[in-house]
Amino acid sequence: MRTHVALLRGVNVGGHNRLPMADLRALVSTLGYRDVATHIQSGNVAFGCSEPDETRIADALEHAILARTDFAIAVVVVTAHDLRTAHATTPFPTELDARRVHVVFYRDPLDDARTQDVIDTQERLRAAGSDDRAVVRGRFLYLHTPHGLGTSRLASELLRVRAGSPVGTARNWATVQRLVTMLD
Repeated sequence: MRTHVALLRGVNVGGHNRLPMADLRALVSTLGYRDVATHIQSGNVAFGCSEPDETRIADALEHAILARTDFAIAVVVVTAHDLRTAHATTPFPTELDARRVHVVFYRDPLDDARTQDVIDTQERLRAAGSDDRAVVRGRFLYLHTPHGLGTSRLASELLRVRAGSPVGTARNWATVQRLVTMLD
């Protein structure tokens, strides 16, 4: 049995898509997953299961959540190993303020065109004076926003959901650290 972490996008944000974590734990358990644990109210759930396909797990969770709550949300599932790798390979290890670093977890690795879009967007905004940075590593997009995510034009442009966007969800570094600790 492998340990996975499901990251739900847009749950309990601004009073929308309310899903109490007790309900989420119960829902995940009904799918036959074991050792279910959640972290904070934003939809982070760790569990064990024998299914190796992360996309199939994410699809099952999305369908179960839709059936129970009547709202459609995106779910990204990563293995415990992948979460630890995302944590261990941060390109911003010296940033002491965990609110200034975010990781966007995607269902699939970003293709060359999307990766180039990240690079081009960052270069264009740096030329305009931004000191925000973005680094793509496979399924992970790391963002460093020294003045905060909410004021970052880079984050705004890269995280905008539009047709054809890859399925992903962001977590701040403090949450990533806590999830890794939870797994240990």
